[in-house]
Amino acid sequence: MRAVCAGKSAASAEGKRGDGCEAGGDGGHSRAQERGRGGASIREGPLPARPALAAARDPPPVPGLRAGAAAGPRRVVRKKHMLSCFQDALVRHTSLVTQLVSQDQRVCIHFISVLFGLLCSMEDGSVTNLCIEVLIQITTHLKLEQTIHCLLDECHKELCNMPSMRGSLATLTLLGKLVDAIPALADELVMEHGNLMEHLLRGLVYPSEGIQASVCYLYGKLYSSPVAAEMLSGHFREKLFPLFLSILDGAQTKELQINCLGLLRQLLKYDLFVSMIMNQDGMEESAKNIEGSSGNTSLPLVLKKLLLSRDETLQVASAHCITAVLVHSPAKHAPAFIHADIPEFLFEHLSSSSEVLVWSSCNCLTLLVEEPLFFSKCHTVYGIEAVVRSLQGSLKMNNIELHKQGLLLFAEILTRQPEEIKLFTSSAMCRDAGRALQEAVSSPVLEVAAEALKATSAFLRKDHQSTPPVQYGELRALLEAMLNRCAEFSQTLLSRRPLGHASSRDSEKAILQRGKFLLSTLEGFRSACRLAIEFQSEPSAQENPFTAPSAKKEDTLEAFSEFLLSACDSLCIPMVMRHLEQTTHPALMEVFLSILHNLFVIVPHMKEKFSKKLASSSFIRLTLELKARFCSDLSHSALNQVCSNFLYYMCLNLLSAPEKTGPPSKEELSAVSELLQHGLPQISSRSPESLAFLSDRQYMEGAARQRQYCILLLFYLAYIHEDRFVSEAELFEAVQSFLLSLQDQGERPPLVVFKASIYLLAICQDKDNTLRETMVSAIRKFLEGIPDLQLVYTHHPLLLRFFLLYPELMSRYGHHVLELWFFWEDSSYEELDDVTSAGQPALPASLVVLFQLLRSIPSILLILLDLIYSSPVDTAHKVLNSLRTFLRRNEDIQVGGLIRGHFLLILQRLLVEHGASPSGASGNLPLLLSLLSLMQLRNVSEQELDSVAMKLLHQVSKLCGKCSPTDVDILQPSFNFLYWSLHQTTPSSQKRAAAVLLSSTGLMELLEKMLALTLAKADSPRTALLCSAWLLTASFSAQQHKGSLQASRTWGLALYPVPCQVHQTLSVEMDQVLKALSFPKKKAALLSAAILCFLRTALRQSFSSALVALVPSGAQPLPATEDTVLAPLRMSQVRSLVIGLQNLLVQKDPLLSQACVGCLEALLDYLDARSPDIALHVASQPWNRFLLFTLLDAGENSFLRPEILRLMTLFMRYRSSSVLSHEEVGDVLQGVALADLSTLSNTTLQALHGFFQQLQSMGHLADHSMAQTLQASLEGLPPSTSSGQPPLQDMLCLGGVAVSLSHIRN
Repeated sequence: MRAVCAGKSAASAEGKRGDGCEAGGDGGHSRAQERGRGGASIREGPLPARPALAAARDPPPVPGLRAGAAAGPRRVVRKKHMLSCFQDALVRHTSLVTQLVSQDQRVCIHFISVLFGLLCSMEDGSVTNLCIEVLIQITTHLKLEQTIHCLLDECHKELCNMPSMRGSLATLTLLGKLVDAIPALADELVMEHGNLMEHLLRGLVYPSEGIQASVCYLYGKLYSSPVAAEMLSGHFREKLFPLFLSILDGAQTKELQINCLGLLRQLLKYDLFVSMIMNQDGMEESAKNIEGSSGNTSLPLVLKKLLLSRDETLQVASAHCITAVLVHSPAKHAPAFIHADIPEFLFEHLSSSSEVLVWSSCNCLTLLVEEPLFFSKCHTVYGIEAVVRSLQGSLKMNNIELHKQGLLLFAEILTRQPEEIKLFTSSAMCRDAGRALQEAVSSPVLEVAAEALKATSAFLRKDHQSTPPVQYGELRALLEAMLNRCAEFSQTLLSRRPLGHASSRDSEKAILQRGKFLLSTLEGFRSACRLAIEFQSEPSAQENPFTAPSAKKEDTLEAFSEFLLSACDSLCIPMVMRHLEQTTHPALMEVFLSILHNLFVIVPHMKEKFSKKLASSSFIRLTLELKARFCSDLSHSALNQVCSNFLYYMCLNLLSAPEKTGPPSKEELSAVSELLQHGLPQISSRSPESLAFLSDRQYMEGAARQRQYCILLLFYLAYIHEDRFVSEAELFEAVQSFLLSLQDQGERPPLVVFKASIYLLAICQDKDNTLRETMVSAIRKFLEGIPDLQLVYTHHPLLLRFFLLYPELMSRYGHHVLELWFFWEDSSYEELDDVTSAGQPALPASLVVLFQLLRSIPSILLILLDLIYSSPVDTAHKVLNSLRTFLRRNEDIQVGGLIRGHFLLILQRLLVEHGASPSGASGNLPLLLSLLSLMQLRNVSEQELDSVAMKLLHQVSKLCGKCSPTDVDILQPSFNFLYWSLHQTTPSSQKRAAAVLLSSTGLMELLEKMLALTLAKADSPRTALLCSAWLLTASFSAQQHKGSLQASRTWGLALYPVPCQVHQTLSVEMDQVLKALSFPKKKAALLSAAILCFLRTALRQSFSSALVALVPSGAQPLPATEDTVLAPLRMSQVRSLVIGLQNLLVQKDPLLSQACVGCLEALLDYLDARSPDIALHVASQPWNRFLLFTLLDAGENSFLRPEILRLMTLFMRYRSSSVLSHEEVGDVLQGVALADLSTLSNTTLQALHGFFQQLQSMGHLADHSMAQTLQASLEGLPPSTSSGQPPLQDMLCLGGVAVSLSHIRN
């Protein structure tokens, strides 16, 4: 045998360790090694290398060694010492010892034989262990195949010569260690020493657990080799299998248990052996022929027994073995373990403090849950609490693998749990599970957070939530943690973005990693959306039924749904958009778009608003690009379906709730729905290809035409929301070709499609480019078939321009489209009315377009006038305010004649149709009259009244005569028009206008009624109308007096200033007028000013007007002497008037003060003409001085106010030195000399000029230097002030009342 050994090649010297269970079986060897080293350490010191080697080559003779005689204790100690010294030398000087031993092969073989003989003869365990160590070490270091074979032969021979296995422990241990050190020997032992297996079987049945443990250890090493395992398969099936399980089941020592489990782990690597072991019937049949085996032993029961042991190592090993079986086929082998109640004990082990045991149990349970029987036995219902508690505890540790395995198990249970079996039986457990997931999702370790995301997605299932109540607050916290973790991870990767080209691979890996994490996050969010949808049909899940009625209900489905929408808007969409900037994953976009689709259902009251935001954020473009990129070749059908569904619902939402037009009918929506449903899945082309397809004028069949319709609708909705992802010029041409194609084939598109076509043509049309006549005719033909233009109207200024730009369209549809335009306009532009030209704000874009059209096409103004008259009041107001703004900002455009002529026609038609009661004809008549007044106000300079203006005056006065004082809305703008017409024309036109108006008996009677209502309690609109009535009366009286017109009952129309007799007079009670001045109404300064204007006119005419007659109020006392002089005034009335004027002056209202001074001037002139003494007495009243100084106390240079200058001039004229002394006049002149006259208004300069003239005429300028200075100032005044011309901005509208400032002042 030894001669044969020389031809073999050396085996590998590197040993290979077994797994955890087998390492336990090597415990004896490790302890012996420690003991051997301990024996070596008690020596005085190591022997020199060469004496030790010499002792190794020439060991002392041992008499009777092979005979098995026991050596004496002293000799045993000596041998052990020498072995220890040799081992020490071998360890310290490995190469030297190896070289010496291998010099002579005979010596080497002899030395190994001696050591093996020593091994077999010694009963001392420490010596045998030391021998085994030395033999293994020298064999592996020499690497001589002959030596190894000789040692194997010695072992084989020893086992064959043994009548009993009693002394085989050392040999079996040596073989096991040797195969462990040189794994290749396993195949050689099986092939060349096949009958060795019989000896191993003898060892298994030998009643010694030490020998059985060694045999199991050796078997484990043999079966670790796939070749040896295949050759030993028959041996296992026929002899080893039943015997081995019996030994494992009955093992008492831990060494045997661990080595048996180690052998089992090796066997479970092979599917063949797993099938044999798990086949209960085959095991019972084989056990009948094997002595010492038990036929009723099964692997699940054996492993269950070990799980129940209190030894953690055995529990871990048992769990590993169960896992090793299940790895081959969970569906095939899991039922046996489930029937053995293995899951129950595995769940119990989850509460262990051992991380290894918990991890092993989780790993095993993860495989068991793949079998449906696991759930039908309700193991998860009883074990879920242990899983959650274990997960909560493990998350506080730093074992990442334990975190991942626990979350994996939890996710598998949540995913596979049948819906009909409730997993969480209490709200508290469901809450704890959610909080554990929340903590796991927030983990800084990415792998843990990724597993937690999967578990969260599975957790968000309807049957996993507790009802009632659903803990929406906890769900919201979980989702917030999930989304925040994803956002944090995305930001971390962005901040760590590598620089340079060398890191591109790392960057791609990071992007891929972020995409996977984002996908998992979105899947969890989609699960939450599905959960919200499912709860919509559950009444008990709408809100917490246990919430107090008075408490604020926050934990509701509605609040949770709105949170989902908000979270998607603020977190999901930004994260996905940032990720799309780097790469696009079809799976991720599929989940993302399905989330957006679900949100339309979750929050139905927000779906229109959400759809508009998505459309304005280019989501139509994004979805079409996805379809073109991934779905053009029939791949990614799921993504295509999701994209189509998303576009379908978003388009329907946008079409059903347009921005500023009426929603389509149900029939239209139904037709569009069917159109989109069939056409959207067929669209997978890029924008240029879609434009080309839309431009194709070849014959189109039904499916292709539907596809064109869908493309056009998508472009339409995108353009409405400012997502112009195709060229406007190309789209303009494409839409024209599309419409012409329809005309060629005699088709009529759906209303919504034609609406989209018109809109796109209007938006895409260049300013310098117009449609061809054929295209305009085609559009008109299409429009003629539409019952109502509103069905195809889209509110946009360019669409308005489109209809008004082409005469063929404007003549037919201009009125309707303008009516629709103003109806849907959301601004009335009233805030632009009172802004001066210097501070004009920017106009809205809609008005800019309209005003451009009005400037280029003035005839549109006529349509607007018709709209003011015929449209609803709200629409008419918008038209009026727009026209006001246009006329104010475009004073260079002369459209007054056009508007007045058209208005005259409207007014004539109204008076003909509603002559008896014009106030009930149209609610918009006041608006038209207001516009007419505005046209008068635009006339800055005096203009001659033409025939149209005179006819308008006649018609308006006729209209006023048919109204009652309560028709304030009609009378106020009418009075304003009449007043401005009198004061904004030439003197000759004024006479003609006055003749026309005075001939209107109805108007005169109305004015008389209005004047009588002055003291009546009335609201503010009536007060404004009274102001206009008094101003008109004053104007009529002045014009009548100038033109020597007398009253008559003539009803004819006077077109020329020919004197005519008018007997219709206006009766005014003077006491009532004075009472109105003495007790003025609150905030009615303008009314007082208007009455004063009337009194000033009457005083200047000395109450001789043929139009106005003063009548007494009741019984009058006998007149005194002075009353006779002042007739028709009485002295008491004069006093009352003076006191009233003084009181009104103290109010310091500029306009009222001017009227008061003017009236006082006229009063003193009237008194001076009849009794100079009375005039001087009135002017010299001490109260006048107090009044003057009260007015002068209004601030610095207050004497430069025009009313004060006029008042001082008046007092100086009547030489009232008691009111204003010479010294005080000097102070005023000194102040005037120091003032900057260039900054004063024309009215002030005019009053100052009159003051200087009065001083000069009275010779009060004694100081020559001052006289020269003032004379220079007078000469430097503008010519307009000395000529007495009114200022340019004389006509105003104050509080809705037409006022001429010059009329009030003078």
